[in-house]
Amino acid sequence: MPDCIFCNILAHKTPAKIVYEDDQVAAIEDIRPQAPVHLLVIPRQHVVTLNDFKAQDEPLLGRLFTVAARLAKERGLESKGYRTVINNGAWAGQSVAHLHVHVMGGRVFHWPPG
Repeated sequence: MPDCIFCNILAHKTPAKIVYEDDQVAAIEDIRPQAPVHLLVIPRQHVVTLNDFKAQDEPLLGRLFTVAARLAKERGLESKGYRTVINNGAWAGQSVAHLHVHVMGGRVFHWPPG
């Protein structure tokens, strides 16, 4: 999608701090971090929300969370915990129309989140 900021980042047309890349997903540092560690794991396939995934996309969803866990471990978050979040739609706080998993850690989180 030519107007999608995440598609442009993944295509290396828009600068970002990319911390992980493979053929299915990439991860970047959030530009407005809400925790000491705040990464976004983004599928290369342009999908707007979870509602747009099909049954055949299940392996990609698994890949998103496998990479999220790997990055959390690499940053030392696994011992105390970390939060993964997918915001779906405006009311949930989704600000970019390209699905992404937030990986946040390095501080105490409270429940409910907001």
